[in-house]
Amino acid sequence: MSWPTPVTLEGDHVRLEPLSQTHAAGLKAAVGELHRLWYTSIPAPEGVAAEIDRRLGLQDAGMMLAFAICLPDGTPVGMTTYMNIDAQNRRVEIGSTWISSDVQRGPLNTEAKYLLLRHAFETLGGIAVELRTHRLNTQSRRAIERLGAQLDGILRAHMVMPNGTLRDTAVYSITATDWPAVKAGLEGKLLR
Repeated sequence: MSWPTPVTLEGDHVRLEPLSQTHAAGLKAAVGELHRLWYTSIPAPEGVAAEIDRRLGLQDAGMMLAFAICLPDGTPVGMTTYMNIDAQNRRVEIGSTWISSDVQRGPLNTEAKYLLLRHAFETLGGIAVELRTHRLNTQSRRAIERLGAQLDGILRAHMVMPNGTLRDTAVYSITATDWPAVKAGLEGKLLR
């Protein structure tokens, strides 16, 4: 049996559904201009269907579990994954995440991360969850830090970006030991 397996996670502000091609049209609309950001890899609208296929292929290989990020009414507004899955050591990375500009800086992303973290620690029995981003993506780094993740370090010249530049990757983690305090903090944020 693979670990983890597809699941739907629901909250007050967000619904995380197993990603499928049925989400493609909504995701094309949600991408907007995000694909133009040089420090991240978000598909252009015309590349959304291929990106869904890529993620589902990695899921079939046991390397990723892909989600569509949806509003409570089911409208797709982004994508996220459990990736770099290490079942033996019960570790996952939450990554390859993007959400529409229309819903950024609100409760949706916080609740999505809360649901993924809660599932990873409380249902899957995870030991640690990683979050990674470009060292220069300050918006993403601050959001990860607001979750309660700790910076583990910077992987210098870690990967080649689509535009040919080298990405230094900031690696953060939350461990099972950290989870009770992180959970309380996130629940407090969601109440506000």
